[in-house]
Amino acid sequence: MYKFALLGCGRISKNHIEALSTLKEEGKAEFVACCDIVQEKADSVASQIGCTPYYNYSHMLNDGKFDAVSICTPSGLHPDHVIMAAQAGKHSISEKPAGTSLESVDAAIDACDAAQVLYLVIKQNRFNKTIQLLRKALEAGRFGQLYMISSNVFWTRPQEYYDQAKWRGTWEFDGGCLSNQAAHYVDMVQWMGGAVEDVSAFSSTLARRIEAEDTIVVNLKFRSGALGSINVTTLTYPKNLEGSLTILGEKGTVRIGGVAMNKVETWQFADNSPMDKAICEADTNPKSVYGFGHLDYYRHVVDVFDGKVEPLVTGREARKTVEIIEAAYENR
Repeated sequence: MYKFALLGCGRISKNHIEALSTLKEEGKAEFVACCDIVQEKADSVASQIGCTPYYNYSHMLNDGKFDAVSICTPSGLHPDHVIMAAQAGKHSISEKPAGTSLESVDAAIDACDAAQVLYLVIKQNRFNKTIQLLRKALEAGRFGQLYMISSNVFWTRPQEYYDQAKWRGTWEFDGGCLSNQAAHYVDMVQWMGGAVEDVSAFSSTLARRIEAEDTIVVNLKFRSGALGSINVTTLTYPKNLEGSLTILGEKGTVRIGGVAMNKVETWQFADNSPMDKAICEADTNPKSVYGFGHLDYYRHVVDVFDGKVEPLVTGREARKTVEIIEAAYENR
């Protein structure tokens, strides 16, 4: 039974708690500690799952009765919290994005290398059944030459969402809709398209009282010559509309849509394959844009700890997303 500590008991922590609750029932992993600077939040989670609450991260690390820290704090703090965990000899499971700057992410990578601990970043959408099927088709070469990869993230976040926490929408701790809401989609585009050699963008802050952008369009050129685009807004009326990924290739066209890349909307290839029969089984209907991936992600982490598989998203792999986001912000 692997033991985890939860750092940050806010909005996204619920997905981690649900995933670890299932793994606890399976005898694989559990949260034994949680920490939040807001005492009421830590106490609430501790009461819910039966773990020890802390209100100071250093104090929790010093107790040291766990294998890894699940980091659910504001994005800009992720690297510092990874470094502190590494210095305490703990593995890190960081929420996305890895950080808000390449410099800080690189420092976290170096710290984990020095301490010989794992630095893993949560990209749960890679475990969507739809995305797994798409990746299988891509690796099988069914697209032929890739021409274009496009992603749309048309969601809504009212002003009340940003007002709930002072760090939201700030450059230091969050970034805008590209860094926060679309980080998983940036990861999807680069995971499917490969190395990116050029990035440009246009952004605006049209309707939310925040430092960073609430709307952005990003253009990419891949090393292969293929082109890409990522279109993001948190102003969609009246609710989340779409979280999609479309790949156009020489011999295939696929669009994965829904609100969180959870539905196969187009699946056409020049050839036939047994994997085509899995299309209907791949669709899911998640309750939120977070999907169902956290449980599958943590199962993957357990397999990594057991030495059964290599980690899918290390700090170095997650760095690619931060690199694209930083380039988009610098080339607006």
